[in-house]
Amino acid sequence: MTERSFADRVGRVSPSATLAISNKAATLEADGVDVVDLSVGEPDFDTPEAIKDAANEALAAGETGYTPSNGIPPLREAIAEKFAADGLDFYGPENVVVTPGGKQALFELFQTLVDTGDEVVLFDPAWVSYEAMVKLADGTPVHVDTARHDFALEPALDDLAEAVTDQTKLLVLNSPGNPHGCIYSEKALEGVRDLAVDYDITVISDEIYDQITYTDEALPRIGTLDGMADRTLTVNGFSKAYAMTGWRLGYYGAPESIVEQAGKIHSHSVSCATSFVQHAGVTALREVDEEVEEMVDAFAERREFLLSAFADHGVDVVEPQGAFYMMVPVSEDDQQWCDDAISDAHVATVPGSAFGTPGYARLSYANSKERLGEALDRLDEYGLI
Repeated sequence: MTERSFADRVGRVSPSATLAISNKAATLEADGVDVVDLSVGEPDFDTPEAIKDAANEALAAGETGYTPSNGIPPLREAIAEKFAADGLDFYGPENVVVTPGGKQALFELFQTLVDTGDEVVLFDPAWVSYEAMVKLADGTPVHVDTARHDFALEPALDDLAEAVTDQTKLLVLNSPGNPHGCIYSEKALEGVRDLAVDYDITVISDEIYDQITYTDEALPRIGTLDGMADRTLTVNGFSKAYAMTGWRLGYYGAPESIVEQAGKIHSHSVSCATSFVQHAGVTALREVDEEVEEMVDAFAERREFLLSAFADHGVDVVEPQGAFYMMVPVSEDDQQWCDDAISDAHVATVPGSAFGTPGYARLSYANSKERLGEALDRLDEYGLI
């Protein structure tokens, strides 16, 4: 067999821990095992009918070819309108790039801005792919721990100030956050803003869960703060709020200079997002608010169900304020706990160490209350809670 050498960049990263758990669950299910999968960040709802109808209509109309690389004008206009409604009115259609999923948007921005040795600040626990993307760009991840502050950012600002250096190129915010569901306060974001301005740092604000919140207050967004319009890159997508994970549609807003440079990577890699999916995206942004609210209400009910159940078992869980995840304290060896959970109880979860925070397991409550209850019963039966 031929011996092959691989690029250094491949050796810098490990496979996605969340997908690895999901694959293990799929293997068990293929063998006939009933697995309650709480590992995957995927809504269990079907895509709203209006969105599917729009895609079918676009297909019937022959919208199956290439589009402008940055996206069809109606979708970029609708995204700019959403940005403006969120207080980010400095993103016009010319500042929007439509991508095949939010992950591609992040990848393009990291590749555009991060060079060898550049430092990128991540707040742990952080979504697993941030660090991988930094390393693929040959950057250096710098971690700031929020777990000891119940995942709140404001108490970690002193640690952030110590972590920032003249080599810091990017800082990544994710609020509401995966894996903890916490929302960063405006005061915390102001602290981040002050450091970003002082050190000339660009901030990526990953707002993929911005419509899945459990508070009536407006979501604080760093791009709305004084001094941040020119240094904030806002990433979002359709997967979570609209139950469109498999449609692969995301986007980012950025200054035109970054759009121009990132466009080189975009055009030479993915060319454009799928044409008829982009037309469906316009409908998602403009016509399905009621369906989104119904999904969020269901997530909220499930969140309350789990919080109450864990409290009954004496497990203190930080209450998520958004998204559909919670970080549950488990044994110090969280990887072994998660392995026992799937091997013995047939409940799939993700170890907190995958997000940089050992001692926890991430549970996704994008599942029915019945299945969540079944998962708790199984974990209880095997002494895991």
